[in-house]
Amino acid sequence: MFAPIFSLGLVLLPFVSAVVYDVQVGGAGGKLEYSPEAISAQPGDQVVFHFNPKNHTVTQSSFANPCGLKDDGFDSGFIPVPANQTDNLPTYTITINDTQPVWVYCRQAAKTAASHCGQGMVFAVNCGFDDAPNSFSNFKKSALAVGASLAAAATETTAPPATGSATAAYGDYTIPPAPEVTPVTQTVTLGEQVWTTTYNSYPGSPAATPVSAEGQVHRVIVGGPGKLVFDPPFVAAQPRDTVVFEFRQKNHTVTQSSFADPCRKLSANGVTGFDSDFIPVPDEKTSDYPTWSIVVNDTAPIWAYCRQKTPASHCGAGMVFAVNPVETSQRNFTAFQNVAKAINGTAAAANAPAPSSTSPAGNGAVSFRIGSAGLTLALAAVFASLL
Repeated sequence: MFAPIFSLGLVLLPFVSAVVYDVQVGGAGGKLEYSPEAISAQPGDQVVFHFNPKNHTVTQSSFANPCGLKDDGFDSGFIPVPANQTDNLPTYTITINDTQPVWVYCRQAAKTAASHCGQGMVFAVNCGFDDAPNSFSNFKKSALAVGASLAAAATETTAPPATGSATAAYGDYTIPPAPEVTPVTQTVTLGEQVWTTTYNSYPGSPAATPVSAEGQVHRVIVGGPGKLVFDPPFVAAQPRDTVVFEFRQKNHTVTQSSFADPCRKLSANGVTGFDSDFIPVPDEKTSDYPTWSIVVNDTAPIWAYCRQKTPASHCGAGMVFAVNPVETSQRNFTAFQNVAKAINGTAAAANAPAPSSTSPAGNGAVSFRIGSAGLTLALAAVFASLL
């Protein structure tokens, strides 16, 4: 009588197998997060981390020290992913050995104000419930507290932004004051490459950490039928990124200037700004547009304009461009464009020397124009810290 019952019990026993959990590391738009942020898992289960564009790690920490490597903890190392990669993303897998909590963070920009962990990029396996001391929310709060402490320390060692006001290069137009900058030396890790870089840190600017060895490509349209614009008017770029300017109809330039003097080519303190020279495009051209490129070296703001003055100043009409303007500051892109319109859209423009439309400027860029198609390449643009 018992045998059939015992046999039935065996039939009803559940089939237990390992579960695989997929976790996204980073995400679209440069998100600093793991998704999902926390899971519950059993011994034998696996967690597969899928690395999205940017450069992140999966590093084991502890609840007490959320942004520090745990002794003998696992670490994926830095895994950079190009911005244009959308499939075949690299992965890193861990196996859960027991039901104890596992705490994880990204160690990009560790111990700096730009720390990914300090901005909340943490993950947990088998953490406590929401009302428990070792809950995920408490773990993330601890990581954010580390970030706040690092940011406060950086503020203490960085000169505060300038106050008051300043005057544009000519005329009496009042402009926002120039920010104080601080030289920063940082160790950069990109895959297996490690190097030290020194750059000027602008209040509000990100750390000068490349996304990948190849960098990201930013495409900007210059002009077009009836258009005196750069589209988009500004971009956010990291070191090693390339900005490719595609010239449309009419005759335009991409010329480096400064915030205080937006419509004249930069030439100050031994630094000469880059200049594409004039690149004419006939109205009937509809494809195979000529291009000219610059390579970004850090995250300091870079200001540029079109120096065409026939029949009227393009810069004075607002045809200006920027790389890494600090949009939360007074010296944002709109403020720069307003300066260009205010001081170059008046008689003050007569004070600017007339540029040559035939001879290229000494701009620190090497350019090549190939054939009648007007293909243009520009490499190694050297950027200084510009205001």
